[in-house]
Amino acid sequence: MLRATGIRHDRDKDRGNFTSLLGTAVLEHDERHLRRKVINLTNGLKVLVDLAEPVVLVAGDELLLDDGSTVCVEVAEEQLYAVSANNQMQLTEFAWHIGNRHLPAAILRDRILIPRDHVVKAMLERLGAVVDEIVAPFDPVPGAYHGGGHAHDHDIAHPHHHENS
Repeated sequence: MLRATGIRHDRDKDRGNFTSLLGTAVLEHDERHLRRKVINLTNGLKVLVDLAEPVVLVAGDELLLDDGSTVCVEVAEEQLYAVSANNQMQLTEFAWHIGNRHLPAAILRDRILIPRDHVVKAMLERLGAVVDEIVAPFDPVPGAYHGGGHAHDHDIAHPHHHENS
């Protein structure tokens, strides 16, 4: 099986450095947080991702394979809620409540995208949010502890998503 042991982050790419593209992996947000896992490419091939440390991949990152080829990472469409507000202050308040629950979130100028969860939807609607069901690419904001450890412990391991880039 082909094996990926490195990553070239989109932000670090040398635009003049071309490698052989083996294929594309379209991954949901929770599938992009990995260390060791078999992933399926859109062309039917499988690749074992075998990294030294856990990472969170974003759109445009590339997995570096042992044979010198690469796999491009794309963001999958997911079932989401689009949370909107009457004004920026209210949207900021909704962002606080979402972050307080450690939910992955994509923070946009006029709305926040989050995975569907009926309990969170009911809470946000009680606070005055308009919550629409959508299907869209979901690339949540990497958390403050994205590159390292957590500032506190949890019963389960998960990435934090609190800040906007």
